[in-house]
Amino acid sequence: MRIAIVHKDRCHAKKCGTECILYCPRVRTGDETVVISEDGKAVISEELCVGCGICIKKCPFDAIDIVSLPEELEHPTHRYGRNGFALYGLPIPVEGKVTGILGANGIGKSTAVKILSGQLRPNLGNFDSEVAWEEIFKRYSGTELFDYLQTVSKKILKIASKPQYIDFIPNVFSGTVQNLLKTTDERDKLAEILPVLKLDTILDHDISTLSGGELQRVAIAACLARDADLYFFDEITPFLDIYQRISAAKLIRDLASERPVVIVEHDLAILDMLADTVHVGYGKPAVFGIITRPKGVRVGINQYLDGFLAEENVRFRDSAVVFEKRTHDKGSDREILFEIPVMTKEYDAFHLSVTGGTIRAGEVLGIVGANGIGKSTFARLLAGAETPTMGKIETTLRIAYKPQYIKADTSDTVETYLRARSTKFDSSLYQHEIIESLSLGVILQSPVDSLSGGELQRVAIAGCLSSPADLYILDEPSAHLDVEQRVKVTRMIKRHAEGKSAGIMVIDHDIYLIDMISERILVFEGEPGRRGTAAGPFLMREGMNRFLEALEVTFRRDQSGRPRINKPGSFLDREQKARGEFYYYSADE
Repeated sequence: MRIAIVHKDRCHAKKCGTECILYCPRVRTGDETVVISEDGKAVISEELCVGCGICIKKCPFDAIDIVSLPEELEHPTHRYGRNGFALYGLPIPVEGKVTGILGANGIGKSTAVKILSGQLRPNLGNFDSEVAWEEIFKRYSGTELFDYLQTVSKKILKIASKPQYIDFIPNVFSGTVQNLLKTTDERDKLAEILPVLKLDTILDHDISTLSGGELQRVAIAACLARDADLYFFDEITPFLDIYQRISAAKLIRDLASERPVVIVEHDLAILDMLADTVHVGYGKPAVFGIITRPKGVRVGINQYLDGFLAEENVRFRDSAVVFEKRTHDKGSDREILFEIPVMTKEYDAFHLSVTGGTIRAGEVLGIVGANGIGKSTFARLLAGAETPTMGKIETTLRIAYKPQYIKADTSDTVETYLRARSTKFDSSLYQHEIIESLSLGVILQSPVDSLSGGELQRVAIAGCLSSPADLYILDEPSAHLDVEQRVKVTRMIKRHAEGKSAGIMVIDHDIYLIDMISERILVFEGEPGRRGTAAGPFLMREGMNRFLEALEVTFRRDQSGRPRINKPGSFLDREQKARGEFYYYSADE
């Protein structure tokens, strides 16, 4: 559906004599498609506008644009049944390139990959009978996919795939990490991959004992080691810290110089660093999805954040994702809510030292650092799940905690689960701020133990924020969430902190999420698995400079304010390192 939009700041209806109204064909037939509001501005009815474009040509102030809203196209690539999900378009694997797919969950990314890998033959919308390959070739004749689909039809294409959810691996394989990886080393590259992903120290560990981050790295290594014609990675970042994410990204870049790679990733900083081109997926999740033609990675991500695809002239989101500068360069006069005490925690092989600090009422405090350096231990200490070896937490504050690893240990429905945590479930405020913001309405009657990873994550966030508390601690809330959901969670957390004058601590490895959500930042430093120290809190620039310097990675910001990773060794990378500016807005600052 195409609609016309009036930019009211540019509309001067009284000066032009309302030409948009005079020439509108719907007005001449009696329909008030264009009307003048009380402040003298034109307003266009979205229900009546047919998108003819006459008003755009007649407006002397360039105040009117016509854009499209997401709607199903004429010729689907694949449709599941009469009223089933429909996919339009396919990503294009390119030799020597990393092709990224960016879009919400349920938009058809997995269906597209099944078609590209030969697991699913596209039915072109004809779900009653199998479509002949000749008809498929005719549809894609003259396109970049023609030769590729011919290869798929011959069933000679070998695919190596890293699945989205790695939790099921212990259910299908028993034994040590070494035994599993030996069966996948078809390119004789395992000896090079293991040290980069730091897996050589856990080769003798049983698969069933691995943490989420260790299991993720094993899955990535297994995919990289296979000998295939196409490699597909579905989310490499969940449970990995920023160090591990960049190491995995470098290995995939090296692989792409030899074989085509397709990747689905919701960490935009890593996708920006990793991909050469991006296909944006949009539509209505679980109803229909449209995969765009390839875009440059910078352009594709910026358009996705803006919610408007310029080449397609489609607006698929009401508002843009904005990265604000104002919260990063100045302090705050907020009231101190909680004094973080000086304390230590000793284990047999690990020592955590906390130097103290503060969190303020209405503030979101970001927490960053490598895996195994004590962030989750720190969260458990504050939540009362662990006791300090030295020091004492004395507070009357109510503290709510969402752990890193979530267990679906109840068969209650989502609604029952949330009602047990809040007496305000039926209020319009709760429905708007929690249920709508996290898109939980469609799964309220689903048992908690039947939910997917992303659904369970959203329910756990809702459960934590539903609890009556003064301080909320969220450990890795971005895991298994797509970009749209991360944006919604970010906005909801900020509103929750300010609306309740509560303090919220967020531990996460997604630099974009930390950048959007945090006023200050707590940096964990040390040696993973042996010792960790909590330093700060710092203002964002000071804290991120300290964090990224240890990582030896530099970030810049483009015109939209979006942080972007500089290519290692590039001119900007070298310049920023020379200036000691690992994280900044522009070269003019």
